This record gives sequence, C-alpha cells and structure tokens, in this order.
Amino acid sequence: MSVSTHVLDSVTGRPAEGVGVRLLVGAELVGEEVTDADGRCRLTEEPTAAGPHRLVFATGPWFARQGREAFYPEVVLTFAVLEPAEHHHVPLLLAPFAYSTYRGS
Repeated sequence: MSVSTHVLDSVTGRPAEGVGVRLLVGAELVGEEVTDADGRCRLTEEPTAAGPHRLVFATGPWFARQGREAFYPEVVLTFAVLEPAEHHHVPLLLAPFAYSTYRGS
C-alpha cells in the first residue's frame, strides 16, 4: 500500500510547500515527510495493515512562517484502509480557519 497527500492553500489557490506531515498506524510512526514545491508528498510505499491510519499535518508552523494567523495548529485526518494493496491519496485543502479533505485517486 502507498499513501500520499497533496496540500493546497485554498486562500491563495497555490500548493502549500513545506508542510510537515506524519503518517501513523495506531501509535506507530510509519512515515514522515515535508510537502514539496507542488504541495505533495508520499508517506510510504511499504505495506501496512488494514484499519485506521492517521495523517497529522503541522499546519500551525507552516502558517507562522508566513506570518499568518491560524486556528488549527495541526490537522489530523483519520481514514480507514480497507484494501491494503491499494494506493491511498488523501488531499488537504487548507485555510487559516477551515480545512476540508476527500479521498483522492
């Protein structure tokens, strides 16, 4: 299974470069990356088990580096892996006082 994400700043309409992202399965840290210039990162190519997984986005430090206030110091997205062999892409649309997500492809 692989897990990737794409973070977009929905206020500016631009990729969110430099956001720290961690992937956890239970309490175990499985992957840790920083989004690239296109706002993307791949957290793992290694197999993980079926069940809940969490992506933790370090949004507070990212907004602070830009001199912008933010309500959410981190965003935690919990998603279910039902088919461990499939690729899971979980994008984050980010604003200082809101966020949304969806299952990508």
